[in-house]
Amino acid sequence: MNFIDCHCHMAADEFLQDIDEVVEQSRKAGVVALVSVTEHEHEFERMIALSGRYSGFVLPCFGIHPIQSDADCYRSVTMQDLEPALPMFEKYKDKLVAIGEIGLDFTPWLASTLEQREEQQRVFHMQLKIAQKLDLPVNVHSRSAGRQTISFLKEHGIQKVLLHNFAGRLSAALKGVKAGYYFSFPPAVTRNNQREKIIRQIPLENICLETDSPSLGPNKEERNIPENVRISCQYIADVKGLSPETVCEITSKNAMCLFPKICENLHS
Repeated sequence: MNFIDCHCHMAADEFLQDIDEVVEQSRKAGVVALVSVTEHEHEFERMIALSGRYSGFVLPCFGIHPIQSDADCYRSVTMQDLEPALPMFEKYKDKLVAIGEIGLDFTPWLASTLEQREEQQRVFHMQLKIAQKLDLPVNVHSRSAGRQTISFLKEHGIQKVLLHNFAGRLSAALKGVKAGYYFSFPPAVTRNNQREKIIRQIPLENICLETDSPSLGPNKEERNIPENVRISCQYIADVKGLSPETVCEITSKNAMCLFPKICENLHS
């Protein structure tokens, strides 16, 4: 089986010490591509370096996450977080496979005020415009804002979308399906049955695989790694009553449809 991890964080600090080993393990497990996102501007150059080091395998995305961190303190994003990154999108536009990780996060203790949420929407909107200008798909975060995120994407005419680790209501997800959006689920879904109903109802033709490495693995206390994409595949197969081979085949086709530059890299 040839797996595609459509959402991971290979430029994260957690992979600094053993990235070669992690990449090699992923390849041995049957992973053929890692769509790797960023959260902060300071990860951009590291992401490009990794994509050069593992050419055709680590595929770079640029994005400013709706939640930022300052000395281990988490806060809602501001335009000041995005502005220094803007020249980088243009500089590396030919290398990017998507814009991400971007989106909305209305977790009450992180974005409790209307002003914070409106600022998130401004940052999100500006990055959506970059994606449209560069004709790239978007890799989207939507914690505590599933309905709002899908509505926002539709309002702005965004068509090429991956909603990663979607945990919103089924009714919102089905609106996303109708809009042609894709959804992906990390290995953490195996810890409980919260996503079972959504996974069962979303057509396999709208599902991709992800790990969100180094987060959201099968064991909360352990670092997640891309080879665990097999766990997501098996869980989706079990929920839908399909073989993991079928889930792998269809989700990989979906990934190549959503992220066409994957095909270019696989055949280069």
